Amino acid sequence: MSGPLPLGSDPAGLRRSRGLGGLSGKLMLLTLGFVMLAEVLIFAPAIATFRNNWLRDRLAAAHTAALVLEAAPTEALPEALVARLLDDVGARSIAIKIGGVRRLLASSDAPTDDAWLIDMRSDSAVDAVIASLDTLLNGGDRLLRVIGPAPMGGEFIESVMSERPLRDAMRRHAANLLGLSILISGITGALVFAALHWLIVRPVKVLADSIASFGLDASDARRILTPSGRADELGDAERSLAAMQQALSQQFKQQQRLAALGLAVAKVNHDLRNLLSSAHLLSDRLASVADPTVQRIAPKLVAALDRAAAFCQATLTFGKAEERAPAPRKFDLNTLLNDLRDLLGLGEDTPVKFQTSLPAPMMLRADPDQLLRVLLNLTRNGMEAMGGKGVLSISARRLPGRVEIEVADEGPGVPQELRARLFQAFSGSARPGSVGLGLAISAELMRAQGGAITLVDSARGACFRLTLPT
Repeated sequence: MSGPLPLGSDPAGLRRSRGLGGLSGKLMLLTLGFVMLAEVLIFAPAIATFRNNWLRDRLAAAHTAALVLEAAPTEALPEALVARLLDDVGARSIAIKIGGVRRLLASSDAPTDDAWLIDMRSDSAVDAVIASLDTLLNGGDRLLRVIGPAPMGGEFIESVMSERPLRDAMRRHAANLLGLSILISGITGALVFAALHWLIVRPVKVLADSIASFGLDASDARRILTPSGRADELGDAERSLAAMQQALSQQFKQQQRLAALGLAVAKVNHDLRNLLSSAHLLSDRLASVADPTVQRIAPKLVAALDRAAAFCQATLTFGKAEERAPAPRKFDLNTLLNDLRDLLGLGEDTPVKFQTSLPAPMMLRADPDQLLRVLLNLTRNGMEAMGGKGVLSISARRLPGRVEIEVADEGPGVPQELRARLFQAFSGSARPGSVGLGLAISAELMRAQGGAITLVDSARGACFRLTLPT
């Protein structure tokens, strides 16, 4: 016995790898792109911080050199030692301003007049970022005049240095930072992708595969999705899809039953039409019988056989279970009810009494054959509900723009649980052996004539109201 498909199954082989064009590939590219964008936004402040720290380290070294030069007697240090000291701290010259007087503590022979001034005391974060990017892209051959806080109570210390060591250090740091960013981006992207793929992409693919698989064969119950029990929006989507597939599967099976029933009815009607033709030939002989009762019944019998044969022909012609278009004409409802009484075989001595309450004559303009079929369905249902004894009553009245006909019986009435689907095929009957088509056909015939059929409340039994426009 087949059951619903488990979540994640793929019986039809509908899953396909779409590469970067699929939802998974797009999610991976978006994840990597957003992580890289975050790293780019972090890169500029990080490289600016590295530049500032590098310059502060050089100023700290210049501080130390300034202490040595300030403590030594004037011209006590050889020029070679001063040059070596400047080379060790990476400076061309070192100056300090104390008491409003700027003193040049050490200087090489290289010119320093065109140096680019960098004041670490007032350099803002934005200025540092701009200067860092400029050094990375354009730096290398310039001189930097870096000014920072001075030791020994001085106003500032100044160091002139080449920009190339700074640029080289910044580029090495940028390369390391870029490599680390790529590594972090890859790891983060993989983790985010895996989490989103498991939580979102995979369930969405399962939903898409279930829809495609169910479309291949809606009657196969194994293709109905089994919800995973998730409590989020995707879980709601799974449950909604499963309910929709279940309803569609039942409707598809019902359509198959209707198709099979239509074929069976067509076959039965084909043979029944032949039998009715034979009965019609036999009934013609009754016209020659002199008995008054036979003379009264024979025309009605012939008319009933004609209606039955015409209905069989209509069923064969409209094999799709479609009713023919109504052919309205003017007729007396009293005459139609007399024909109905004869078709039901009711009389004064029968257990079921047939009562009518309507003016005579009561002329209507409708399709009498279709209206007779509706009344015949309702009265036979009423007779079966009453168990073959009781009172069937039919009343009619004219109202502005419409005529109302009510058919009532004295049976147990319509159960409450059947009222919502009373006029649906295969659903409106609770009697054993009934297929539940009579009321559905009656509702269709009334709609075709612009009317309606409804169940109205009554103190006893069932009461159906037919409404026809005038």
